[in-house]
Amino acid sequence: MSLGLSEFADGVAARSLSEISEVDAVRIGADIVSAARRLIALLRSIGDCQWLHHPPVIAEAIRRYDELWMPLISDLTVGLKPPMILPPIDIEWVWFCHSLNPVSYRDYCQKRFSKLIGKPAIYDQENEDYAVLQCEKVWVLRYPLESFENRADPDSVETVSSVNEDVKTLVEKQRLLWEKFSAPYMSETVYLIAARLRYKGFLLILHKFKDEISRIIPASDMLLMWLTHKSYPTVYKEDVDEMLEEVTRKVVRVGEAVEKTEVERTKRLWDSYFNQPYEKAGGELTVIANESRLSKSAVFYWPVSDMDVNTAYKSVRPRFVLELCIFIRLNPKAERNESRDRSFLRLRVARCHRKLQLDKKMTDLSRDGTWQKGWHLYCEFGTLGVVLESHHERPRGICFRSGKPEGVIEFPWNDLLRAHSLASGRFLGKQVSVFASVTPPVQAPYLLRFVPDRVTDDSGAMISDSVQRSNNFRPQEGRWLTRTVLDHAGRECFVIRIRVGKGVFKRGGEIPSPVKSEERITEIRVGSWSYIEGSIGKAPGKVVGTVTPKEPVEDWEAGWEFSTGDELRIRWDSSGAISELGSATNWTKNAI
Repeated sequence: MSLGLSEFADGVAARSLSEISEVDAVRIGADIVSAARRLIALLRSIGDCQWLHHPPVIAEAIRRYDELWMPLISDLTVGLKPPMILPPIDIEWVWFCHSLNPVSYRDYCQKRFSKLIGKPAIYDQENEDYAVLQCEKVWVLRYPLESFENRADPDSVETVSSVNEDVKTLVEKQRLLWEKFSAPYMSETVYLIAARLRYKGFLLILHKFKDEISRIIPASDMLLMWLTHKSYPTVYKEDVDEMLEEVTRKVVRVGEAVEKTEVERTKRLWDSYFNQPYEKAGGELTVIANESRLSKSAVFYWPVSDMDVNTAYKSVRPRFVLELCIFIRLNPKAERNESRDRSFLRLRVARCHRKLQLDKKMTDLSRDGTWQKGWHLYCEFGTLGVVLESHHERPRGICFRSGKPEGVIEFPWNDLLRAHSLASGRFLGKQVSVFASVTPPVQAPYLLRFVPDRVTDDSGAMISDSVQRSNNFRPQEGRWLTRTVLDHAGRECFVIRIRVGKGVFKRGGEIPSPVKSEERITEIRVGSWSYIEGSIGKAPGKVVGTVTPKEPVEDWEAGWEFSTGDELRIRWDSSGAISELGSATNWTKNAI
C-alpha cells in the first residue's frame, strides 16, 4: 500500500493524512460533511425538546416509527433509492438511534420488508422543511386517523402497551448523545472537513491492521463522522460491507467500557502509522477506562444560540475563542546531560498578554517516545498565535530564569486553520517534536468588567473644573455615581449611572443634598465617553435602559420599574438575604 509523503519537519518524511487516496481508504459514498452538519442540528434539536425525553412520548415515538413510518417509507422506496421525504422529529430520532446498530437495523429491515431501507440525502434546512411538508401530505392520506405530530402526554402514567424492545434499548442508550456534539465549532465546515480526513485515516488503520487490532477507540471527531456514516444505512452498507463484521466487533461504541491498555494501543497504532498524536483539539477520546459514561474533557462553556441579542449595539464587539492542544515528544535517542536536564519549554502568545508564560521542565517529560499533552488551552483569536521557546536555566537554583531562547517555533492561528486536519507538526531543535492543533474560532461569551469612574451630573458630564471651564463656568446640576463597562479588549461599551444627589454645584462647590430613595434612578447608556480634556469627558447620549424604584406593594419590601414596563419585587428574610424575587422580564438582555 502506497501513501504519499509530506514533511513533518525540515527533512523528516512522514505519512500524510492529506494524501490518503480513495484506493487506500474506504470510500465514503455520501456527502458526509453536509450530513454531519445536519446531524448536529438534529442532536441540538433533540437536546432542546425536553418533552421528547419523557417515557410516554418516547414509547409513542417508537410505536409510530415501527407501525407507521417504516411500512410507509418501505412502500415508497423504489430499489435502493428512498423518497425525498422526512418524518417528524420524534420518528427521525428513533430512526437515527436504530440505524446506529447496522446489524440490528439490517436484520429488522430484511425480516419485515425483505430489503434494506435507506435515508434520503437531504442536507440543507430548506429542503428538509420541504421534505417534512411532503411527508405530512402522504401521511394524512395513508393514516387519516393518526396525527402527524406526536400527541402523547408527557405526564401520563400510561404508556404504549407494546413497543419494539430492541429499538427502545437503542434509543435509551443515546439519550444524552447530543451533549457530546454541542460545541459550536463542530458545525464549522473546516472542522468537519478535517474530521472526515481523520475518519478516513481511522478506517484505513482498521482495515490495514485488522488482524492485529482487538478493539479500537474513535476520537470524538471520528465518532461524529462514524455516527453520521451509519445513519445512512444503504450508503454505509455499500461503503463498508467487506469490513462490516470487524467494524462492528472492534470499534468501541458510545457508552462501552474500555481498558486503559486499549486506549494506549489505539494511540500507539495511530502514531506508528501517521507519526502524529491520535488526539487533537476537538478530537479527544470519548470514553473513560472501565466506565460506560461519556466523559467531557473540555471544561470551557461553549454556548450555542441562533440569535445574538447584542449585535444591535456596535459598541459590544464579539470575542472569538479557539481550542488549542499542544503535544510534545522527546527524542529517546537524544543524549541526556546535566545541561538538558536544566532546560525547559516556554509557551506564550504572539500578541497581547505578554505576562502569560507557561513553562514546563524538560525533566517532567517522559523519554519513552510517546506523545504527551503539554498544554490544552482556550485562546482569544486576537492573540494571532502562540510561540514555543526552548530555554536553558542559567543561574543554578533559580527556577526558569533564562535569557535568550535557544530555539523558537511559531504557530500562527491562520496557518493552523489552513493546515490539513487543523494541525501542524514541527521540530524544536533535535530533541523535541511538537504537534499543535486547533478548533475553528467561534464566538464566545461576552467578557465585560465594570470600573469606577468620576461622578457625573444630570447631563452625563463628569464633575470637573475642565467641564465647567468649557461651559464658561456654568454650574453643573445633579450627581450620579458612575461606572464604565469595558469589553475583553478594554474598549468602552456602556456607562452605568445611579442618581444619588441633586442641586447646583459650582466650582469649589456646595455640599450635595441626597435624593429620596424613589428618585435613585439607574440608567445604562451605550457607547464610549466623549473626552474633553485628558480623562475628563461626557457619557454617551443614548440611554438604552432605566430602572426606577417604586413604592413597595402588599407584603413586598422593595420594588423597581424598568423602562420596558416590567417590574421587579424583592422580599428579604430575617438574616437580610433575598428570600424571594417577583417576576420581571430580564430587561438587561435587551440592553446589554
